[in-house]
Amino acid sequence: MYKYLFGPVPSRRLGMSLGVDFVPKKVCSLDCVYCEVGKTTKLTLDRKEYVPFEKIKEELTHYFTNNPNPDYITFSGSGEPTLNMFIGEILQFIKQNKPNIPVAVLTNGTLFYDKSVRAAMLDADVVLPSLDAATEAVFKKINRPAKDLIFDKYIQGLIDFRKEFKGKIWLEIFILPNYNDTENELTELKNMILKIKPDSVQLNTLDRPGTVSNLQGASRDELQRIVHFLNLDNVEIIAASPERKNVQSYRTDKETAIIETIARRPCTLNDLTKILGMHVNEINKYLDVLEADKIIETVTQERGVFYQKKDKL
Repeated sequence: MYKYLFGPVPSRRLGMSLGVDFVPKKVCSLDCVYCEVGKTTKLTLDRKEYVPFEKIKEELTHYFTNNPNPDYITFSGSGEPTLNMFIGEILQFIKQNKPNIPVAVLTNGTLFYDKSVRAAMLDADVVLPSLDAATEAVFKKINRPAKDLIFDKYIQGLIDFRKEFKGKIWLEIFILPNYNDTENELTELKNMILKIKPDSVQLNTLDRPGTVSNLQGASRDELQRIVHFLNLDNVEIIAASPERKNVQSYRTDKETAIIETIARRPCTLNDLTKILGMHVNEINKYLDVLEADKIIETVTQERGVFYQKKDKL
C-alpha cells in the first residue's frame, strides 16, 4: 500500500494514470466552491516539503520495479501540487528513470507567477491549469483564494508559462451557472484564452456536490452554448459521461467494493477513503461513473454529503 501514490485511476484524458500526491488533504492556494475533494483546511501560498521528498522517490522506485508502465504519471492529489517545493526534483527523478512515461501536472496555476515554479514544470509533457474566472470579483466568488494571491499576477503567470513551456497546455474552465456563465464573464474569458494561448480549452462542470450547498452543474446544452459563444477551434467539453467505464484501467472490483460499502450504510467521501484505503481522487473517479449509471445518489445530512445506493424503481 502506497501513501503518496494512488491508482492507476481511470482518467477521461490521460488513460491509465498513476497519481502522485504532493500535499496533505487539503492544502491549497484556493478554496473552490465546487471542489469534490472537500473544503481547504490550509489555505496558503507557502511552498514547503509538505510530504517527504525521499519517501515519494522510494514509492516511485518500488512501483517502477513491480508494475507495468502506466499511460501517464499525473501530479495531482489532495491539494495544489506546486505548493510542494520539491515537485521539480520529483519530475526530474521520473524523467531520469522512466523517460518514456509522459508526466501530466494538474494544477490551479495560481503559483505560476513564481519563476521557480514555472521552471520546475518545464520538463512536464502536459500541464492542465485551471481558469474559472476572468474578473477578480468572480475569481473571489468561485475560487476563494488565499488572501495574498493577486489575481492579475496569477493570470500573468499563465501567460508567461505559455511563452516558456514547450509541452502541451490543456486549460480547464469549470463552468458554474450563476457564477461564471454571464456574457460579460465569457467574453473576458475568451480574451484571456487568446492571451494564454493554450493548446486546448476544456470545459467541465459539476458532477457531484462541491463545498457549497445548492450548486448546480451546467447541462450539456449549456456547455455547448458556451462552446459556440467562445467560437474558438480548440474548445471541447470534457464533462463526465458513462463512457469512462470503457477506459482500460477501470476496475470492477473497486466499483463493487464501493457499492457494497454504501449498500450497508450511506458514507461520505472521507468515510469511503478510510474504510476502503483508497485515495480520495481514485474514489472520485468511480463515484463519477456510478452516478452516471444511476447506481448511487447523494443525500445531504448534518455531517455533510453522503453517498447511498439508489433504489431501483
